[in-house]
Amino acid sequence: MLTLVVDIASNLERLSGEIESISLGCGRDPAEIRLLAVSKTFSADCVKQAHQWGQTLFGENRIQEAEEKIPSVDLSGLEWHLIGPLQSNKVRRAAQLFDVIQTLDRPKIVHRLNACAEEMGKILRVFVEVKLGVEPQKHGLLPQDIPGMVEQVDSMPGLQLQGLMAIPPYQEEAEGSRPYFRQMADLLAEINRSRQQPLKELSMGMSHDYRIAIEEGATVLRIGTSIFGPRSVSSVGRL
Repeated sequence: MLTLVVDIASNLERLSGEIESISLGCGRDPAEIRLLAVSKTFSADCVKQAHQWGQTLFGENRIQEAEEKIPSVDLSGLEWHLIGPLQSNKVRRAAQLFDVIQTLDRPKIVHRLNACAEEMGKILRVFVEVKLGVEPQKHGLLPQDIPGMVEQVDSMPGLQLQGLMAIPPYQEEAEGSRPYFRQMADLLAEINRSRQQPLKELSMGMSHDYRIAIEEGATVLRIGTSIFGPRSVSSVGRL
C-alpha cells in the first residue's frame, strides 16, 4: 500500500471549494453532494490524515485489502463503501466490513448479502451497479435490466437501496462522460416514476470527470488521486 508525501489537507480543501462552486454554478445545493475518498492501494495512515481534515467516507475495491486496512484505521464515525466487484465467496466478509455496498449486479449476490445482513441483525445500504458502454471488463447490469434488479433489492429486508452507481467508459476529455452521466440521471428518474419513496443517490464521477458528474446530478463522487496523489503504475483504475 502506498504512503506518499502529498498535501491531503490542501487537496481536500481545494476539492470542497470546487464542489461548492460547481454545484452553485449549475443551481444545485452543495449539501446534496458527498465526497467519497477512494483509498484503495493507499495506507491506513493516508486515511487517518484525510480524517483529520474532516473526511469520513472512504471507498475500497478489494475485500483482502479492506480486511487489513479498516481495523488498522480503527476510527469511529467513518463510513466504508465497497466500490469494487463482489464475489460470492466474499459476501459474508463484505457484510461485516462495509457500511455500504455500491456494486450489486447479480441476483445471487443480492440474496446472499441479504441473508448475511439479516443474520448479523443489520441493514446494509446498497447501490445497483449499471454497466454503461460495451467494455467486457466492466461489471454491472445493462440499463434495461435495472428495474428488475431494483424490484428484487426492494424485497430484501436486510438491504436498503440507495440508488445507482456506474463507471462509464474512460474518456480522454472529461466532456465525453456527459452523455453517460445524463443516461444515469434519466434512468434514475424513470425508476422513480413508479416509486412511492424515490431513490436519491447517483454514485458517479471520478478525479478526471467529477465536474461534469456534478452538473449531471451526481450525489456521490468517488475520488482518489485528486486527494491522495497518483497510484503506482500497476494499480488499476482511474478513480
